[in-house]
Amino acid sequence: MTQRFKLIIEYEGTHFCGWQTQRGGGAVQDALSEAVYKFCGEEVNVNGAGRTDTGVHARGQVAHLDLEKSTDASTLLRALNFHLKPHPVVVLSAQLVDAEFDARFSALRRHYEYRVLSRRVRPTLLVERVWWVPVELDVDAMQAAAGRLTGRHDFTTFRSVQCQAASPVRSLDRLDVVAEDGEIRIRATARSFLHHQVRSMVGSLKLVGEGKWSADNLSAALEAQDRAACAPVAPAHGLYFMSVDYEK
Repeated sequence: MTQRFKLIIEYEGTHFCGWQTQRGGGAVQDALSEAVYKFCGEEVNVNGAGRTDTGVHARGQVAHLDLEKSTDASTLLRALNFHLKPHPVVVLSAQLVDAEFDARFSALRRHYEYRVLSRRVRPTLLVERVWWVPVELDVDAMQAAAGRLTGRHDFTTFRSVQCQAASPVRSLDRLDVVAEDGEIRIRATARSFLHHQVRSMVGSLKLVGEGKWSADNLSAALEAQDRAACAPVAPAHGLYFMSVDYEK
């Protein structure tokens, strides 16, 4: 009998071509599928809750997979982590779930965090982990402007031209800007996001923090529903896929 397992996965995305399998390999999904094959000889699809781009990290990506082999969650957890070495990917937890569970389609909310290091001195320990902005940003102004983006909107301005979503309309539940541990953390929550939406919003908020844009400028960019109205997109390496909410 086929068993379905839910995985929570952490990875450092710098040297991956993203989550989604690509021709020639090099994706997080490829590393996981290879680990499963080494464990039990089965070729499976590891289905993620969301795709991440090249360079994006994850603290709590969720995925599911189906196995013909009879095993338990703790054995699967140990085996995957053994075979994932030396890739910068670990499975934090594995859980046997009902066949109706789908990591992507059962998701209620997805949570992302973007980390900005706002200081004059370049980072050493946090290279490829944060976006270094060598000026002091106004966190209060960024937080005030962020409220202009929450709610249900047409986010065409903040959507990649390669985005394949059927509609640009999304409901943004949360967009918070906080100073924490010497960094600026921008936290976004929604049921789903458009391609490059979070990085596009962060890039625009950075201009607000620099005093180059006001909150009204951000609102005008949103209302333009035009990709050309977006500020330069924030780099991938500051973005983290944090977690996914499901029904209890």
